[in-house]
Amino acid sequence: MSDSALATPSNIKASKPTYRVNTDAPAWRIVAGNIAAGATAGAVVEAALYPLDTIKTRLQTATSGGGLRALWQSGGGKALYSGILGNLAGVVPASAIFMGVYEPVKTAVEHRVPEDRQFLGSLCGGVAAGLAASFVRVPTEVIKQRMQTGEFTGAIRAVQGIVRREGARGLFAGYGSFLLRDLPFDAIEFMAYEQLKKAYKASLKRGTTGRTELSAAETSVVGALAGAVTGLVTTPLDVIKTRLMTQGVSRKYDGIFDCARKIAKQEGAATFFKGWEPRVLWISIGGCVFFTALEEAKKLYAPKVQTSSA
Repeated sequence: MSDSALATPSNIKASKPTYRVNTDAPAWRIVAGNIAAGATAGAVVEAALYPLDTIKTRLQTATSGGGLRALWQSGGGKALYSGILGNLAGVVPASAIFMGVYEPVKTAVEHRVPEDRQFLGSLCGGVAAGLAASFVRVPTEVIKQRMQTGEFTGAIRAVQGIVRREGARGLFAGYGSFLLRDLPFDAIEFMAYEQLKKAYKASLKRGTTGRTELSAAETSVVGALAGAVTGLVTTPLDVIKTRLMTQGVSRKYDGIFDCARKIAKQEGAATFFKGWEPRVLWISIGGCVFFTALEEAKKLYAPKVQTSSA
């Protein structure tokens, strides 16, 4: 075969065009990408970890033994996914709202504080985003947990039953305790993730690999660590929130502090960490899945500009 034959266009493998993130894109386009990334990551992590959340809820609401046995007897493996479709309908928009608020607030704060206080960006972003998303998260959480405990068999029936017996306020049962748990949770988890990611990036720059960004595997490890620590320290708040949200019309507890006092007096302080094992496991894996999905989705949805042609 001649050299000229080797050089024909049909024998030359075309290179793919390359792109980079367009940091000069309009603000609305960047926010839209964050919203889409949040929705995607929320759906992925919810679908993956819903069974563990069901187990956690049953353990925390069981005042005596047999929570898992009763769960299995009520429907076997299918019961682990009770209410997931209705929950996804709330999780996806809540996650979208969260990331749509988190990134702009974080960036705005970081631009106004010195380098040694950059962590305030993720703290403030987590609180602001959690507050904005709570108006979707709380009704979704109430419906989900009522279904997980077997009180209702469908999301629509749950909404109708709660509103009929408790009024519209019933959909926001435990709202105060939800904020008490989730605002610190969001702030701590995102701060931990951002700081761990920043530290790991710094170690990459000091190394000889030449890389400056985390791989998907490295992101998953950082996300898991951030989730595990946050999950453990917020378990007592989660127990209180779960009791308040699932008490229904019985009104056994009259607010956050009454709930904490009665749990400590009637069941012992150890009850505040009831179900911590599946919770920490759930949130650790959740951090792994969520942050990995989030970072990959950000790359997918971010506005891009072509840097080379094929």
